[in-house]
Amino acid sequence: MYLRSMNLEKELQRGEQNKKANKKLAQKLKKSKPKSLDRDVEALHDEVFDEIDCLSCANCCKTTSPGMHDRDVERLAKHLRMKPGELIDQYMHMDRDGEYVFKSAPCPFLGADNYCSVYESRPLACREYPHTNRKRFYQVLDLSVKNTEICPAVVRVFEGLQKIY
Repeated sequence: MYLRSMNLEKELQRGEQNKKANKKLAQKLKKSKPKSLDRDVEALHDEVFDEIDCLSCANCCKTTSPGMHDRDVERLAKHLRMKPGELIDQYMHMDRDGEYVFKSAPCPFLGADNYCSVYESRPLACREYPHTNRKRFYQVLDLSVKNTEICPAVVRVFEGLQKIY
């Protein structure tokens, strides 16, 4: 897999260097909503993830916390055989957006091998990350630009979008 030999900092640095252009592209795409956008992003997503192995990176799990809703908390608590209140007290706090997030990074459920110990019960935001294979991609363009600071795959998807649009 490509990412095993990749320099994460170098990839993310490219994302930072292109941030202004990516923001501009995101604004353009949100405004024009090209019919081919979802198809193009899906193709780029597939191409990128043929090369990148998330388990060799896990930067998302090491640096950020997903926003969690009540159903995420309930699912995690059931998996861990805890009461939701106990899970919240031990691992989470409420952020300014009114969502539960983990108290610290890296994720408390990330192992040294980059495997998630609660993978089958992980929060929806984790399941959907990095959001580059979803319908109506134009709705998450701003979030995706922000994710170029975290995920080398998103950096690559935007590099592809820059070539297409």
